[in-house]
Amino acid sequence: MATDYGQGYGQHGGPGSHGAGAGERRLRLPAPLRAPIEARSWREFGYVMLSLPLGILMFTYAVTMFSLGAGLLITFLGVPVLAGALAGCRGFGSLERARARRLLGVEVAAPEPLRMRKRGAMAWMGAVLRSGASWRHLLYTVVQFPWSVFSFVVALNFWAYGWALLTYPLWFWVFPMYGGQDGLQLYGDDTHSVYLNNPFEITVTALVGLLFTMATPWIVRGLTTVDGVMVRGLLGPSRLATRVVELESDRGVVVDTAAADLRRIERDLHDGAQARLVALAMDLGLAKEKLTEDPEAAARMVGEAHGEVKTALQELRDLARGIHPAVLTDRGLDAALSAVSSRCTVPVQVDVDLPARPAPAIEGIAYFTVSELLQNISKHSRATRATVDVWRVENRLMLQVVDNGVGGADGSAGSGLAGLAERLGAVDGILVVDSPVGGPTRITAELPWRG
Repeated sequence: MATDYGQGYGQHGGPGSHGAGAGERRLRLPAPLRAPIEARSWREFGYVMLSLPLGILMFTYAVTMFSLGAGLLITFLGVPVLAGALAGCRGFGSLERARARRLLGVEVAAPEPLRMRKRGAMAWMGAVLRSGASWRHLLYTVVQFPWSVFSFVVALNFWAYGWALLTYPLWFWVFPMYGGQDGLQLYGDDTHSVYLNNPFEITVTALVGLLFTMATPWIVRGLTTVDGVMVRGLLGPSRLATRVVELESDRGVVVDTAAADLRRIERDLHDGAQARLVALAMDLGLAKEKLTEDPEAAARMVGEAHGEVKTALQELRDLARGIHPAVLTDRGLDAALSAVSSRCTVPVQVDVDLPARPAPAIEGIAYFTVSELLQNISKHSRATRATVDVWRVENRLMLQVVDNGVGGADGSAGSGLAGLAERLGAVDGILVVDSPVGGPTRITAELPWRG
């Protein structure tokens, strides 16, 4: 089962490998000063401003249609009205997902589609009413309205007061010229008044406005974070639907992996043992013909054929050992990993601490993972020693392979380690690669424990 999982070892450049412009320091404003003029801040502010009118529309529609449908349930008319109300809420949900994606950068997948057993209006109404996503959309239209009122008021007041105070030195002359006052009135009663009209007070007012202006984007960002949580939680697919999609994807990975393994085994048999056996049969046929004419040549050919038989048997043993070695079935991970580590080109210390044996499928995947990582070390790491640790934590089987090689192993998409991660992911496993340039490399795998 030899697969090249070493892509990326030692291929990361040093400090000078990031391009000529990487070392150039660009002068940028600090984040608090940059936030009020960033496009992201204005998009988020626009999102909050749009939330109120859309919230009024959605809330009015949902409450009116739901109340009408619920009131008409004593007659058959209530069913289509209620189904139409839920369908309209799903339409509003599509609009909200698009708005969140465009203005907030929040990517939310569409909920699971309606599952209709038959065709027709009755089947459609039944599917809408049975769908949990439809009721979550209805709930969103109800809870979004009071939140949109709150966020609209907070965001608009902070934004308006902040910019008004910040720009006060530019427009305070309006009061004495057109209002007959000394400036913006801070306090006033029957006896005295306080106006912001001298240079010191105008400067302090602008500084306060600057603080408000710098704080507003972060306040709005906090408000839109709550919006993003509501959109994800109520307008996206349910956890069950998400899990189904993950399982379908994992099933596809398992099928593809099994097909690739079968093709590899067929190729190894065809190019290796099968070719040797064909050559062996031809050599034995020639030896048989020369047996009476030239016994010495026949004996020499039989000796060569004997060597070919040994080589073919060794290839078959290696192939069988890569698929599922007998020692793994008979004696478990400890003995199997000790055997595979003995074939590594560097000394390997194996420590297996398991209270019992996991399920055969998990045991096989664990063996395959360690075997591939040790081959990776032999081919690419330039290490002088390595360790393999296997233990159990609650309901998880943990594997860790460490070497003191050159590091730089890349687990990103397209590398062999990414393929190994896909194999583990197909059974709810995880592969974590920690391999800085210069080493050491620490690769941890986590598998579900199934006894």
